[in-house]
Amino acid sequence: MDVFSALQTAVSGLRAQAFSLDNISGNIANSQTTGYKRIDTTFVDMIAERDTKHQVAGTVAAYSELTNTIQGNLRDTGVSTNMALNGNGFFVVQKRTVDAGGGTAFSSSNLYTRRGDFSPDKDGYLVNGAGSYLTGASLDPATGQTVSNGPIRIANSLLPAKATTTVSYAANLPSTPATTGAKANKGLLPALTGGGADPRVLTGTGTGTVAVSDGQTFIDNSIAGPALTVYDASGAPVSLKTRWAKVANADSTATPATQDTWNLFYADKSTVSDSATSWTNVGQAFQFDKGQLTAPTTTSVTIATPTIDGVPLGPITLDLSGGLTQYASSSGTVAPGTLKQDGYASGSLNAVDVGENGVISGTYSNGRTLELARIAVAQFINPDGLKPDSLGNYQQTTASGEPLAGLRDTTVVGANVEQSNTDVASEFSKMIVTQQAYSANTRVMSTAQSMISDLINVIR
Repeated sequence: MDVFSALQTAVSGLRAQAFSLDNISGNIANSQTTGYKRIDTTFVDMIAERDTKHQVAGTVAAYSELTNTIQGNLRDTGVSTNMALNGNGFFVVQKRTVDAGGGTAFSSSNLYTRRGDFSPDKDGYLVNGAGSYLTGASLDPATGQTVSNGPIRIANSLLPAKATTTVSYAANLPSTPATTGAKANKGLLPALTGGGADPRVLTGTGTGTVAVSDGQTFIDNSIAGPALTVYDASGAPVSLKTRWAKVANADSTATPATQDTWNLFYADKSTVSDSATSWTNVGQAFQFDKGQLTAPTTTSVTIATPTIDGVPLGPITLDLSGGLTQYASSSGTVAPGTLKQDGYASGSLNAVDVGENGVISGTYSNGRTLELARIAVAQFINPDGLKPDSLGNYQQTTASGEPLAGLRDTTVVGANVEQSNTDVASEFSKMIVTQQAYSANTRVMSTAQSMISDLINVIR
């Protein structure tokens, strides 16, 4: 290497250290930027091809080194729609544009960001502080089904009422019910003919209604079943009261042999006394063998169009998949397990919450918590191969590979944001080293200039 080459090498050193200082200054400037990933600088020597006995230190080039895989600290903001990714991955966002008619439109290409300070704009779309709109699947709160994919919009619309269609029920019926009827009945419901026909269903399916005149006898020879509030199509609450009545004991000597058999009745009124209320059989004989339900063989029974307090309800499915058994009980009463129904009144949105699985749920004034959206998260095989874009976004490149949808081992932390992963103290240390290297390169230049001047003086 001659003196002129040394001068060129010093110039490349100045250029490389200036590039490093540019990255350092950007990191320090963005030390408080949400979701910012610092850019480090790596140096590569550029050696000209020479024989082994004349190798010299060559010029230097500086390149950016991304730190997209390094997590920043999470900070609690208290804003329910803020979110941070704990682990790998990026939020999938789009930019908002204006269409030819002046309406709202969004770019067709996706961008990727770690900036999760999302909050609703005036139209309900979730947008972060840099103006990027969060995408994902918007769900129908009533059904949980996906209605659209794209920018997520949290609509503050009224949740329509939903009529009760299913009652999930699980319980243990006592093998010997604690009834108050005559001892001769042995805890069984006798035949009731005050309405002209016996309302009991001894086997299979059937129909029957307890006449008001038989109300007290029915109450004395049955035990309380589940009572809960159900809803009609308008969302009006209706009180559903039921009673269990044992109608047959197991007898293997009988012809034909019988099993323990129960009937379930529901009341047609909710505001009058039990004895003055007529009771309707749901129309199914529930039979048990050694405590296990043998009939019906399905896990559900349909209560056809019940009417309570004059309010007609749609068919209600009694879901028994949770288990209905008959074992001995010292209390002689029903031991309830699961008891819930799927109807509700209309309600307005009160609050939203982001779950670890990326599902945005809404809590309504009627007490329901329903899923509203599922955010889109993408991961890359080489996240440091992404191309940084403005406003904290990244673009997919050949080096990054294709986006892989899903959280995998990553979790979403609601009401938090990820801070910059810049360590200001470390950046100051790098700045000192960069300054010294830059000054040293200027000394090389001044020395080379002095040597060139000396050479020119010799020629003169």
